[in-house]
Amino acid sequence: MTYAWRRAFTFVLTVLLVLMMTFAVFRIIPGNPALTILGMEADEAQVVALEAKLGTDRPLGEQFASWLGGVVSGDLGESLKFSRPVGELILDRLPVTASLAVLSMAITIVIAVPLGIAAAKSQRRASGWWISLLSQLGLAVPSFWLGILLVLLFALTFRWFPAGGYVRWSDSPLEALRSLFLPALAVAIPQVAVVVRYLRTTMLEQLKQDYVRTGYSKGLRERVVLYKHVLKNALIPVVTVMGMIFADVLGGSLVVEQVFALPGLGRLLVSSIGARDFPLVQGMILFTAVTVIAINFAVDMLYRVLDPRIRLK
Repeated sequence: MTYAWRRAFTFVLTVLLVLMMTFAVFRIIPGNPALTILGMEADEAQVVALEAKLGTDRPLGEQFASWLGGVVSGDLGESLKFSRPVGELILDRLPVTASLAVLSMAITIVIAVPLGIAAAKSQRRASGWWISLLSQLGLAVPSFWLGILLVLLFALTFRWFPAGGYVRWSDSPLEALRSLFLPALAVAIPQVAVVVRYLRTTMLEQLKQDYVRTGYSKGLRERVVLYKHVLKNALIPVVTVMGMIFADVLGGSLVVEQVFALPGLGRLLVSSIGARDFPLVQGMILFTAVTVIAINFAVDMLYRVLDPRIRLK
């Protein structure tokens, strides 16, 4: 079995395991979901009606088969709070979170890769020390505090960007970019610090390898050695970290979306938990888990591009 087929098999198996775990967790938790949603003062007729609506009055095997069939066909149930299909609600909020994830990842790559290379090249110089110090600060700063600081500085003081809200790309691409830039920057800055430290460490390890000395002995310029050979090998563990970062943001950036009042998946999850919207919470958890697995699968496939040795196995 080839590498790609092995990873695809693992992907499908993991998704099935996530489906079973997602279903089981909401059935194993003590208490009656219908009673939790309606409150202790609800009468028996209301509880029975809601149990029938949720399907929790049926045997577990029948519940799982029905829910699995719905998931396969794209039916994740109906939200109790919004009275709309769960899948439709997720798709409505997904463009906001996806735009935030893509923009924050673009900012991370544009800033982190040059800084990581510079930190590795100048590890014993003052510039390398300053980059390491700034990366430490980036790791220490909480996203919510950073978001508030960005709003105070760039939205309320200089008035360069809006303080919150979201403009659809179809309405105005420029205003959509302006509404997402500050939250994307708040998400990206801690991630820049992570990527810089990973890239610096992996590049320093690669610079000690024999092929680097061989390249210099053959008369290759430093730029060729660094960018064509060292950087490509150093990116393999960094790609893993960036894949995890992207999956984390795409699953819903709870704090940042709350600070900037973005109608994304993070705010949807918070509101569904607060309203005890059992079908919506279950659908959101399943979507997030499958998203993380899918991105990890894509990262595994990207390894084959970065490391030819994987293609030979």
